Amino acid sequence: QVQLVESGGGLVQPGGSLRLSCVASKKISDIYLMGWYRQAPGKERELVARITSGDWPNYADSVRGRFTISRDNTKNTVYLQMDSLKSEDTAVYYCNALYGNKDHWGQGTQVTVSS
Repeated sequence: QVQLVESGGGLVQPGGSLRLSCVASKKISDIYLMGWYRQAPGKERELVARITSGDWPNYADSVRGRFTISRDNTKNTVYLQMDSLKSEDTAVYYCNALYGNKDHWGQGTQVTVSS
């Protein structure tokens, strides 16, 4: 089992930035794939970005060029740097880890982009 704890969400104006953090209870160097998903009200959960243990990132088209995913193995933490935020980025953001052939999820952190 892997416990994941997200932080860093909040209210930000359009065009602003936020950085989300996800701390894992296990060494993330042992976790092949970690990522961020989001779910807006009335919509299905969708992939935002993910990164392999070899530091290969992958992004949804809607965030490519604005968001950056990274991982710090020394802190067992995955980050999501979000720049040029838009109102349509408003959602609950969830950290995900694929470990032991099973998906693990954090509790989520709310991101609201509004003026």
